[in-house]
Amino acid sequence: MRRNSTSQPLNLLTSEIPASQPRNLSTSVFDISSPYISRLAKIERVARLTEKERLYKIAIDDRKTLGHSPGQFIMLSIPGYGEAPISVSSPPDKRNTFEICVRAVGNLTNALHNLTKGDKLWIRGPYGKSFDVEELKGKDLLFIAGGIGLVPMRSLIKTVLSERPFYGKIHLLYGVKSPEEILFKDELTEWGHHGMGIQITIDKPHPEWKGHTGVVTTLLPPLKIDETKTVAIVVGPPVMYKYVIMSLGDKRIGGHDIFLSLERRMKCGLGKCGHCQINSIYVCQEGPVFRLSEIRYLREAI
Repeated sequence: MRRNSTSQPLNLLTSEIPASQPRNLSTSVFDISSPYISRLAKIERVARLTEKERLYKIAIDDRKTLGHSPGQFIMLSIPGYGEAPISVSSPPDKRNTFEICVRAVGNLTNALHNLTKGDKLWIRGPYGKSFDVEELKGKDLLFIAGGIGLVPMRSLIKTVLSERPFYGKIHLLYGVKSPEEILFKDELTEWGHHGMGIQITIDKPHPEWKGHTGVVTTLLPPLKIDETKTVAIVVGPPVMYKYVIMSLGDKRIGGHDIFLSLERRMKCGLGKCGHCQINSIYVCQEGPVFRLSEIRYLREAI
């Protein structure tokens, strides 16, 4: 065996640290620019939004920014429970913190709901194609969210509102099953104060609800928009897309001006496992953000 000058075995991961010395996995020993390397992080804050959703503020231990753009996602892992793709819900900034909103639906997400402030977890990413914020400037923006589709959309909304003068009219159409499932209630009010028109609807009548009732597409017909300068951003459950796209077609908004987020069965985030493959497209690599004109004729995409 070839040995270095100290007669100790050469460490193939990092020859700068002798094998006899312990390594701190959260330090800069590892190249965090590698998409394969997880970064240690801790929970700074947990807020309950609904019975099923929690909002987490995550701080990365290496004190470096996540470096994401609106629409991207991370891979979050908890030892013993696995790994899952999670949308980043906060806008980009230069701090080492970011926010995610998670619904408890499986082993990992239920385990995450049992964690509290100070608990550790691991992240990889960010991954995927984001919304092109620069391309949206100067346009009227029509956000259409269904259920937890508001979670990844929130990153883009807060980015846009932070530079409000650069955009035209902004509307949000938000549909949920019941009033108890409305997310970010306080923020919705704040967004309205920043010049965003907001309409919320629930699927079926509810004794405590005095607003609009019906699926989110029922909000579109009376809405007045300028189809020549309007861009639609649509995020929600798969069943919603077909009907929203048809309604936007009635408004004469073309496929080039409709953006969708398709979070389709992603697992590795690196285009290696094939779980998110739609024909020749890997959603985790070429998405999750797509222009409708790019996937309109791709079978199984919508």
